[in-house]
Amino acid sequence: MGIKNERLRWQLASGVLRAFHLERLASRYSRRTVMAGFNLVNGGVSIALVSFIALITQEAFIFPSLGATAFILFYVPMAQPASPRNTLCGHLIGALMGLLALYLFGLQDAPSAFVSSVDLPRVGAAAVSLGLTSCLMVLLKVAHPPAGATALIVSLGLMPNPSQLPILMAGVLVLLVHAFLMNRLSGIPYPLWSSDAAGPALSLSPERP
Repeated sequence: MGIKNERLRWQLASGVLRAFHLERLASRYSRRTVMAGFNLVNGGVSIALVSFIALITQEAFIFPSLGATAFILFYVPMAQPASPRNTLCGHLIGALMGLLALYLFGLQDAPSAFVSSVDLPRVGAAAVSLGLTSCLMVLLKVAHPPAGATALIVSLGLMPNPSQLPILMAGVLVLLVHAFLMNRLSGIPYPLWSSDAAGPALSLSPERP
């Protein structure tokens, strides 16, 4: 599995280089250097895109757990946690469980934990939100690790308003669209919805070490 993921990562980077007629970079520099540069640029572009939308709209399209999501989408694109289904459902579950925990502990109107001190209700909200998120992702088979951070972001009071939920999910969707385009551009059969429905990875030629 590790070798397969490594080949997919190289196919993603080299495929994008070919699409932009930059193949010479793959032959001039080592594979690790090319991969590092690709992640530098692509990770930055992904978050910059979402942040720019947040800047224009002045809405909270960008939130910390998207950084981890972006890394997964481009580092292990064919893994189940990177599928659109897992990504969307995972973040939705995390946000909903965070909101539920806020209301269970009467914290819906309280200042965030980063403004006020952490008290016992906040501890309970954080624990319940993460516990329920982990439980539901396993039960529903939609594991996406960054969703645990989304649950904490909400339950700690950083995004406590239910009206922010559609905006939060729109930010996830923007990231998924970018991941779909970049992966498909490089020839990786990134799934439309679930990785279970994705076809086998394309045959790969040996890479230069």
